[in-house]
This record gives sequence, structure tokens and C-alpha cells, in this order.
Amino acid sequence: MTGSWPAPFSISIDDQPAQALIAVGGELDLGTAPTLEDAVMARLQGGGHVVLDLRGLDFIDSTGVRVIVSAHRAAQEHGGRFALVRTLPDGAVGRVLRISGLDDVLEIVDEA
Repeated sequence: MTGSWPAPFSISIDDQPAQALIAVGGELDLGTAPTLEDAVMARLQGGGHVVLDLRGLDFIDSTGVRVIVSAHRAAQEHGGRFALVRTLPDGAVGRVLRISGLDDVLEIVDEA
């Protein structure tokens, strides 16, 4: 049997004066979503600005989508800003965002 293992989940946080850039890689799923949620929500609850870069993800499931929706709501409730860096439209993450309709609701930016 041949094949490759998925890349392990990774998270990189760059807290800048005006915003936090959070980049994730690997698989965003039931096991890894809480790590991302903690990082994002900690920055949004005080009215912060977060740009989430999902371009390094190979996979996202419904728990990952829930984190994104929760972050969007938290930003609205606390007067912050939440944006996603544009992903490839035909990639795994881009398809999920398109099918779920989130690409029409969320702020999408070309660069962080």
C-alpha cells in the first residue's frame, strides 16, 4: 500500500499592532479545531482584528467550518474584524467555503 500521510496540523500566530494573522496547515477537524478556536476567540473577544489564512490546509470538516462561523459572529458581537485569506476556488477548502455559502458572507482578502 502506497500513499502519504496528511501533514500534521500546524498553527502560526503573528500578533501585529493592528491585527493578528493566524495561518493554519494540515487538517482542521474535530481534533484540531479547538486549538484554532482558542487562538481566534482570544483575539476577537476584546474587539480585535483577525485575518485567518487557510491556504495551508489540506482538509477542513464541519467542526472547522463551525470555528469560522463562530469567529465571524464573535467579531460582529465585539466590534472586531474577521477575514479569511482567499483560497484556491477548486481546492478542498475553497470548495467547502463555496458549498457552505460562506464565501458570500465572510470578508475575503487577497493577502494578509
